[in-house]
Amino acid sequence: MTFTPLLQSFVMHFGEMGSRWGFNRTVGQMYALLVISDEPLSANDIAETLSISRGNVSMGLKELQSWRLVQQHHKPGDRKDYFMALGSVWDMAQRVLEERRKREIDPTLSLLRTILLESPANEQEAYAQSRLNEVHDLLENVTHWSQELQHLSPEKLETLMKLGAGVGKVLDMKDKLLPSKRN
Repeated sequence: MTFTPLLQSFVMHFGEMGSRWGFNRTVGQMYALLVISDEPLSANDIAETLSISRGNVSMGLKELQSWRLVQQHHKPGDRKDYFMALGSVWDMAQRVLEERRKREIDPTLSLLRTILLESPANEQEAYAQSRLNEVHDLLENVTHWSQELQHLSPEKLETLMKLGAGVGKVLDMKDKLLPSKRN
């Protein structure tokens, strides 16, 4: 692979974005390199291209495997392990969202459930629990919604995303045509 300035720019930026998605900059750069590579890359290829240590690559590949974002390949007659990004860009997005849910939202929901089962000791705790219940309900709804989205095909997801604010307009029209019982 020829690592042109254009490709390097993407890989470096993706590394910065990776740190916002839950893994470090170097792991993000490694993943970006694998995403844009049309051939599986060895750990040595990755280390050389990104000018990082072989040990850092090894740890990064383990992390990417734990996220289920890369797949290991073998070439006949070659003892090295090769790696490539697993699945489509939609698969990547779903895996990142799923892993973020497991690592961040699920533990938060578990803590919130525990707190909400306790009887408040005073008015301050009662108020705090009412607010925490709102957070709990929001996270439950977001989790349910994201799980429903994961069952949609990439084509349906793309159509849904293209609808964008149009969905809000449809809901506004529904409210005008069918006033809720609250009004």
